[in-house]
Amino acid sequence: MKIAVINGSPKGQYSITLQTVRYLERKYPEHEFRILNAGQKIKALEKNFDEAEEILTSSDAVIFSYPVYTFLAPSQLHRFIELTKASGVDLSGIYATQITTSKHFYDVTAHKYIEENALDLGMRYIRGLSADMEDLLSENGQKDAEKFFERFLWSVKEGIFEVQKKKERAYSPVAANYSDESAKSDGKDIVIITDNIDEGSNLARMTERFRAVFGFKTRVVNISEYPLAGGCLGCFRCAVSEKCVYKDGFDSFLRENIQTADAIVYAFSISDHSMGARFKMYDDRNFCNGHRTVTVGMPVGYLVSGNYSEEHNLRTVIEARAETGGNFLCGVATDEYDTDAQIDALAKSLAFALETKHTAPQNFWGVGGMKIFRDLIYQMRGMMRADHKFYKKQGIYDFPQKKFFTSMKMYLVGALLSNETILSKMGNKMNEGMLMPYEKLFAEMDKKEHKK
Repeated sequence: MKIAVINGSPKGQYSITLQTVRYLERKYPEHEFRILNAGQKIKALEKNFDEAEEILTSSDAVIFSYPVYTFLAPSQLHRFIELTKASGVDLSGIYATQITTSKHFYDVTAHKYIEENALDLGMRYIRGLSADMEDLLSENGQKDAEKFFERFLWSVKEGIFEVQKKKERAYSPVAANYSDESAKSDGKDIVIITDNIDEGSNLARMTERFRAVFGFKTRVVNISEYPLAGGCLGCFRCAVSEKCVYKDGFDSFLRENIQTADAIVYAFSISDHSMGARFKMYDDRNFCNGHRTVTVGMPVGYLVSGNYSEEHNLRTVIEARAETGGNFLCGVATDEYDTDAQIDALAKSLAFALETKHTAPQNFWGVGGMKIFRDLIYQMRGMMRADHKFYKKQGIYDFPQKKFFTSMKMYLVGALLSNETILSKMGNKMNEGMLMPYEKLFAEMDKKEHKK
């Protein structure tokens, strides 16, 4: 087979992910691998897409190779997908798969993003490989890479692949209507972040209605107007200095103009199953804060133009990002139906969260994501010093093996549960014992109520 490798890493040939491709190239010399360092050459490809088109159309299969950046692929690969679709190149019938490296922090959403866009292009998608950054250096990791490629070849031979499915329902935007301005309070700083609000677009109308009905003054930051020099390079220079290697001042702008706000509302139109390449660049450049949840406790909301109910993966990304960051998600207002009512509800929910300082405990997405970061930062604390300092201060290092008394208590419970004689004599005593702390809580509440 002729296989095009779209290397989405901004590091080009120095990409860790690309080394898995190089390994497969040596193990399977009967196949031809052609590598396009799309992430590194994205600005050149914006000017001339001919090289990419030639590599894509002359191949039997395409492997998207990239590191996972903030829930999805790097912004450079997002932009490449935009350019591919805009070029009109016909990739229908060509096989597609992907190889990623990460610490498995939402690699599933990154893979789904690539799958959805490959299917948009009419490609025959086959499940990819999600590897740890160091897997290829182990015998098991090498075997996993070989098994993946053998399954890929077998799937091609047997004709087993995913194809584009029909959408459940058609999308027809419901226009937002302008509203009279409500009384505004100066007590809070609310920033609306957008990548572009074209005058007259429904997203612009949605934003204007939100600003009109919301009870606090708002300000808009259009990131398409900020002179971002480029997407995150994954260089880790900021891991120690907290300063981005780019000299465009975005790290300071982020900390002084956005992270100081009391709440953030994101306004965007769905593009290629995501918030678009520009927003992805903005998200990736937030890595100047490392893995630190610097906006924890800040409520967030979204104004979305597009068929959001059909974008299951994007919905997961938005909800998981809020959960992992410790941000209360006040709602997502779309223009699929009852646009005005959704916007008004979001405005009320965000005002309630601000006035009451409302927070909520993390669910699986938040707890699971932070446990991955907890272990990662502790292991890499010598390099990620700013993250390590933050995690220590915030008490994120809650390693279960250090909870000695809890572990000993569980040994005792385990011994009791394994003895049928003791269990038969105890009856409901164990259940009653488990409820004792709660009964104590309720007794204290009754005592306080009685004193009133």
